[in-house]
Amino acid sequence: MDIVTVRMDEGYKTTVQARHHTWHADLGEDKGSEDEGPTPEELLMGALGSCMAQTAKLYAMRKEWQIDSIEIKLSFKRFRGSDYPAYEGDANFVHEVTEDITINGPLDEEQHGRVIEIMGKCPVRRLIANPVFFVEHQQPVTE
Repeated sequence: MDIVTVRMDEGYKTTVQARHHTWHADLGEDKGSEDEGPTPEELLMGALGSCMAQTAKLYAMRKEWQIDSIEIKLSFKRFRGSDYPAYEGDANFVHEVTEDITINGPLDEEQHGRVIEIMGKCPVRRLIANPVFFVEHQQPVTE
C-alpha cells in the first residue's frame, strides 16, 4: 500500500497526499476553524461508503449482475461502553454506524441480499470493525 502523508501548519486544516492526489480535512467553525474541508470523521465515513459501493459493484460485475446505482448514507454515534446494551467489553467508548443503503438495478431478492452481505466484507469496514494495532515511529522534534 502507498503511504498517505498528512501535513498541518497553522490552524486545523490538514493537507493529505496519497500517490498523486491531494485533498483537505478541517474542523468546523464551531471548533474555531475555517471549515475548509470535511472533518476527519466525515472522510472516514466517505471512505467506508466508497469501499462498500466499490466492493458491491466489483462483485456484481464478476457475477454479471446489473447494478445501475448505489447510494449509501452513513452516520455514527459514540456511546459509553457501559451504556451500550449490545457491548460486554471494557472499552470506555463504542461506536455505532448506521447505514442506509439503496441499490438500484434488476436484482432479485437473493442477489440483493448477497450484494449487501458482500458490502459488509469490504476492506475499510474490516479495518474499522476488527482489532487494529498501531506501530508508532516518532521523529525527533525539529525547530
